[in-house]
Amino acid sequence: MATRRIALSVGRKFVQKPKSLAACACLQNRSYASSSNNHPDAASLPGLATSKILRSSRDQVFATPELKHLGGGETAKINLYQAVNEALHTALAKDDTAVLFGEDVSFGGVFRCSMGLAPKFGADRVFNTPLTEQGIVAFGIGLASAGHTAIAEIQFADYVFPAFDQLVNEAAKYRYRSGGEFSCGGLTVRMPCMAIGHGGLYHSQSPEAFFAHAPGLKVVIPRSPIQAKGLLLAAIRDPNPVIFMEPKILYRGAVEQVPMADYTLPLGKAEVLKEGKDVTIVGWGSQLYVLETAIAMAEKAIPGLSCELIDLRSIVPWDIETVANSVNKTGRLIISHEAPQTGGFAGEIAATIQERCFLRLEAPIQRVTGWDTPFPLAFERFYVPSAARCAEAIKDTMSY
Repeated sequence: MATRRIALSVGRKFVQKPKSLAACACLQNRSYASSSNNHPDAASLPGLATSKILRSSRDQVFATPELKHLGGGETAKINLYQAVNEALHTALAKDDTAVLFGEDVSFGGVFRCSMGLAPKFGADRVFNTPLTEQGIVAFGIGLASAGHTAIAEIQFADYVFPAFDQLVNEAAKYRYRSGGEFSCGGLTVRMPCMAIGHGGLYHSQSPEAFFAHAPGLKVVIPRSPIQAKGLLLAAIRDPNPVIFMEPKILYRGAVEQVPMADYTLPLGKAEVLKEGKDVTIVGWGSQLYVLETAIAMAEKAIPGLSCELIDLRSIVPWDIETVANSVNKTGRLIISHEAPQTGGFAGEIAATIQERCFLRLEAPIQRVTGWDTPFPLAFERFYVPSAARCAEAIKDTMSY
């Protein structure tokens, strides 16, 4: 039988250049884990502690095109689970119809993402559910169809499968089957996903491709605290049911200066993290830090090599235009994800880009993924697409 691992941690977070004492008091009254890059999860993911993807200063944050409209303001040095907490707090505070529920949610959740929210907003808006994923999602569908903003938590993405029928046959089709008369678009289903270094079969899976095959659902995976807050708020406010997958290894390992303002980031829009001219590399979630390391290895081994790195962010809908424009420029494409190769979303990207960019391709499209086996515990480091495997794929593509 699958077992569930409970992780508890309490601490604080730090504010950079606050502009109001009221804002400081608000932050101090809410408990968080220490937002340090030295957390063991950072060591488990090569490249995370030294990543240039993470925004470590206010100047970097507000230089980001999608955040320039905020015009500066307060930021806080927080990790990804704290950013999720910020987004949930904002959603509950600004939407009286918003309700947050799931297993252990009123206690803060196993990863502490809902910590402090039940005392703040009350037991009728933040509450625990029985241990039944099918029931959690079904309840969320009913709440959303009645006009509420339903935010459901599945404790681990590995346990979402009992709710599969509710998601792909009910939530995804609710508006379509009623001819637009009814909708459960106010439903967001959060779930921790991906490898963590010791999760084994039942705490490590990446099931995004399963849901990409169900028209009517959106699927989003953030890479960092800034992304988590902005994308989660966008998901909660989107008029469609959204599956929001959070890479659990980043909960404490990824730390950024995150704007304290209410902001959203666009769903369905990829982001070019590093511009290049020779090869396009696409990933999402925690795999981006592996790819960043692989690019550094390849560019050191091949003088003059210039790689372009793209964070897909949204699996459905995915940003075909950004990826196609990049491949038309570079002529080469590598896609990497932790999920197994067969039926993985990399195959959909490869097929679409082959159709759109065939005459510009200089080499076959490559996929660097997990293997077609259950996710192993003892052999996890051989299973996940490592920086070495990804760097080798870059070299193979360039030498084709």
